[in-house]
Amino acid sequence: MYKLTKKPMVIFLIVVFATVSFATNSFAQSRVTGAEISTEEMVIDALFVRPLGIIATIIGAGFFVISLPFSLLGRNAGEAASKLVVDPAKFTFARPLGEF
Repeated sequence: MYKLTKKPMVIFLIVVFATVSFATNSFAQSRVTGAEISTEEMVIDALFVRPLGIIATIIGAGFFVISLPFSLLGRNAGEAASKLVVDPAKFTFARPLGEF
């Protein structure tokens, strides 16, 4: 069986996050000018941003479950659910492809 090390995975994640952050910044600037959504934007959104959004939704749901007892005591469970689960889910599943 292949032995996986942490170093290649860390390098891969750094490259992915750097690519996505630079791509979303340039795409956000093109949206200011009112330009049409390009094919490249849609491809980057489908291949990189949406999967990261799914991961963010899953991680947010985990944090929500962990923080739920404290949120219930503080009476802000609805706000916690909105910020940790609903917002990432909307970003991932409810917006048009290629629109950041």
